[in-house]
Amino acid sequence: MDGVDGVLADFGDPSQPARVLASASRPFGSALRQELLALNTTGDNELHRAALAANALARLYAHVVTDLLQAGPIAPAQITAIGAHGQTVRHRPQAFDGTGYTLQLNQPALLAELCGIDVVSDFRSRDVAAGGQGAPLVPPFHRAAFGHATQSRAVLNIGGISNITLLPGAASAADAPLIGFDCGPGNALMDAWCHMHTGAAFDDRGRWAAQGVVQATLLSALQDEPFFAKPPPKSTGRDLFNLPWLRQRLAGFEGLAAQDVQATLTELTAQACAQSLRWASERPELLVVCGGGALNAYLMQRLHVALPSIRVCSSAALGVAPTEVEALAFAWLAQQTVMRKTASVASVTGAQGARILGAVYPA
Repeated sequence: MDGVDGVLADFGDPSQPARVLASASRPFGSALRQELLALNTTGDNELHRAALAANALARLYAHVVTDLLQAGPIAPAQITAIGAHGQTVRHRPQAFDGTGYTLQLNQPALLAELCGIDVVSDFRSRDVAAGGQGAPLVPPFHRAAFGHATQSRAVLNIGGISNITLLPGAASAADAPLIGFDCGPGNALMDAWCHMHTGAAFDDRGRWAAQGVVQATLLSALQDEPFFAKPPPKSTGRDLFNLPWLRQRLAGFEGLAAQDVQATLTELTAQACAQSLRWASERPELLVVCGGGALNAYLMQRLHVALPSIRVCSSAALGVAPTEVEALAFAWLAQQTVMRKTASVASVTGAQGARILGAVYPA
């Protein structure tokens, strides 16, 4: 919920990993960010506000596309498609009527008009329609980008919500289904608490949390959330892990220093991610961390402490900057859509089967 990250990706050689030719990032303006956060919960005139926020988001996407083309440099006609995920504001799969829904604000038609390039979007709804969670969608990409012939690995993406992909080594990979699921909160609670008490959008490198002390009793109260014990497939979002959820669990802890709460929230994320490895068919030898959370030095330290027998590293050590992995994943998903290949995995999302994901908006 901080901005737009984009990559210019070359998938020209199927036998090789994708090459990132350029990357670009633009932050959300404060007004757009606040509106997107507000639209995570019910409010007045939601349909009108959501439509205008989607237009603003598409214009920001278009600026990032322009930045990428200029950095390439490359002409729009050389681009097969833009994979534009949109901004998730509600995620309630299998809820209410048995199917539920997932909602990503986006205006792909406007993006196609602004850029003159085919746009692929709406990646999640087909999986939800097929009875799945619609998330996470990145495990097949994680396998393609970070899988190893002999070494068992796990790939941990820490965005607003954290999700993990378990990649067994060659000894068991042939028989083991691909497993991936949401662990719980990533940066969402830490960012919200930090912004409330410091005015900063996030805790830079975890410096503020590092000044605090983890409060064991509060940590236990936070971990007493049924989602953590639920077996996969499972997914979550800000529908669950939000400030009202946190305020409810802070009842009785009003005297704690704000930085102690921040340290405890960081520990909550680290422990949720570490404990997710219990669902692995074999203990990973390497944990590859990507997403904005990989830049939080204190969080990375807590992961090292929580997983002393596993090597923990940033995806940068494997050649992909942590802030580029998610954008590269949706470029890969867009390529699968264009090629009419299935990209969802039933063992990950719980859907009735693999599906071709996404809708194409031609230039």
